[in-house]
Amino acid sequence: MENANNYYSVLDVTPTTDAWIPDYLPVANRLAAKHGGKYLARTASHEQVEGEANAAGLRVIIHWPSKEAALAFMNDPEYAAHLAARTAGSTSNHYLIEGKDEFG
Repeated sequence: MENANNYYSVLDVTPTTDAWIPDYLPVANRLAAKHGGKYLARTASHEQVEGEANAAGLRVIIHWPSKEAALAFMNDPEYAAHLAARTAGSTSNHYLIEGKDEFG
């Protein structure tokens, strides 16, 4: 059975073109909310304080009530074209992180 812990999407996104952004934002906002997601941060105001340089234009954090909710958003048929546009128009990394402390 799937763990009911919260999950977080953590992304770094560096647009290579702005063409996809105006169409992407309203759809992503609506679909994230539809699947229980809440944007905690979407910002170009970030600073790397440790590790090998990993420059990114934007950092994004989304809270999800479950892994299923995050995957439902990612797999929503209405999102597919917008995800394709974002990945074609940016360099992006997306990490899905379970909200638990395995070492505490």
